[in-house]
Amino acid sequence: MSQDSAAVPDAARKLAARRRREIVAVLLFSGGPIFESSIPLSVFGIDRQDAGVPRYRLLVCAGEDAPLRTTGGLELSAPYGLEAISRAGTVVVPAWRSITQAPPPAALDALRRAHEEGARIVGLCTGAFVLAAAGLLDGRPATTHWMYAPTLAKRYPSVHVDPRELFVDDGDVLTSAGTAAGIDLCLHIVRTDHGADAANALARRLVVPPRRTASDMGHQRYLDRSLPEEIGADPLAEVVAWALEHLHEQFDVETLAARAYMSRRTFDRRFRSLTGSAPLQWLITQRVLQAQRLLETSDYSVDEVAGRCGFRSPVALRGHFRRQLGASPAAYRTAYRARRPQNGGPDPALRPERAERPERERAMLGAGSGERYAAAALAGHGLATAEAAEAGKPQSDAYAARLPESPVGRGTGRPVLPGQRERPVG
Repeated sequence: MSQDSAAVPDAARKLAARRRREIVAVLLFSGGPIFESSIPLSVFGIDRQDAGVPRYRLLVCAGEDAPLRTTGGLELSAPYGLEAISRAGTVVVPAWRSITQAPPPAALDALRRAHEEGARIVGLCTGAFVLAAAGLLDGRPATTHWMYAPTLAKRYPSVHVDPRELFVDDGDVLTSAGTAAGIDLCLHIVRTDHGADAANALARRLVVPPRRTASDMGHQRYLDRSLPEEIGADPLAEVVAWALEHLHEQFDVETLAARAYMSRRTFDRRFRSLTGSAPLQWLITQRVLQAQRLLETSDYSVDEVAGRCGFRSPVALRGHFRRQLGASPAAYRTAYRARRPQNGGPDPALRPERAERPERERAMLGAGSGERYAAAALAGHGLATAEAAEAGKPQSDAYAARLPESPVGRGTGRPVLPGQRERPVG
């Protein structure tokens, strides 16, 4: 899904005289994935004026000292350094090599300076971590790959992270979800700069939909259940797939470790290294997401939903649900049904063209709850006795996610459920 900014005061910041709107700087780092890196290069770096697409000038900049190595051991040589960013009206960070590493200070300084001088700053996928490290996402809505969203929310609590968005346009700072969602955000930028005709022409050249919707790809309900790309070919993928298919059963992480023919300690380490999340927190989150789906699509009581999602009691479901979504299961269902159209037509939240939303609808998911997915989620989770022993352990940096505190200068601070914002997608 996507969120387009309605009226963002920061977007009106004047562009410095030496910067040009038509110049796009793409900031590359060593270790970055080549697919995400290639998206802005293809969108902004190829002359397609014959197809009716206005031309951008592309500056590919090295964010650190060369050589830059990318996926598969390829070595890149960027023609420009950080100094070239001073000319750009748009700066794109396609991805960051590791969510556990801090970006280079010089690159962060260059991004801050560009933003202060009115440039539009864009983070694709894990590029959001670089923007957050530079302080550019403080008090703002943002998204990233759904698998890393909890880490972003925990590490930068002032960022209002929503993993259900395909991209978020907050005026002068924009972020996108994982991998292909970067294409949608780049098309959105072209649409914003030059109109729908130019964006549609570019989409035809790229052979992609000009503006995807939630119903096109089932992102809102089903993206969170897909397997992380990193484990697709790993034997552990079978265990993860089994867990997703048996969420209605009561099992614990010990069960998953046994199915992987590993000790609990080895399984935890292997799972975290491949997915970036602690297995217990991943399992709790998947059960809550399943409960969310059942509340949206069925008439089961909350007690029945708890049983069908593998929680040992409705109390456990309510606790985890409120921590992750900022509302009780009953309140979530009531709000969801109140938003659904009464005439049986398509949900307005899924229409690509809609009137702009009032400012209060821009508050991010769970804003104002101030609770964590992590340590709090371990108390009384009702999954299994063996898991209760983990309550005193430090949380994984990747899945011990924190719901954002009350927004700083944005929205009303009240929890807003998914789907309340405009979502023309990608």
